[in-house]
Amino acid sequence: MDQQAQSQPAPEQQASTPTSASPAAEATPSGQALATTSDADKAATEAMKRTVTETLTGLAAGTPKPATAQVTEVLTAAGVAPAALQVSQSRTPTGLEADAIEAAVLQGKDCVIGQVREGSVTVTVLPVLASGKCFVGS
Repeated sequence: MDQQAQSQPAPEQQASTPTSASPAAEATPSGQALATTSDADKAATEAMKRTVTETLTGLAAGTPKPATAQVTEVLTAAGVAPAALQVSQSRTPTGLEADAIEAAVLQGKDCVIGQVREGSVTVTVLPVLASGKCFVGS
C-alpha cells in the first residue's frame, strides 16, 4: 500500500498541476495586452485582405488588365492610405503591356499583396521586407 501512495501524487499536487500548466494562469497584464495587440494586428490584416480582394475583384470584372493608375485609384478610394500602397507598372520599359499587375499594402508587419492577371485576382499576405517595403526596388 505504501508503494501505491508513493506512485500517485498528493491531492494538492494534482490540483496545482493543471493550474501551473495553464498559460492563462501565468499571464501577466502586459502579456495579455500583447496577445490583444497581436489579435488586433491579425484582424487589421484580415480586414485589409478583404478590402484588397473585393476592390481588385470589382476592378478586374470590368477591366481584366488594369493600368497602374486604375489600381491606385480604386484602392485609395477604398480607404488604403497612399503612403502604404505600392503598385507595379502596367507597362514594361519597352512599352509592352505587363502580363499582370501587383498591388501591395503595408499593414503593420505584413504586406497584403494582390495580383490581377487576365481578370483573375489573387491576394496573399507576406511579411514586410527588411527595407520596410513590400516590393523590392523603387
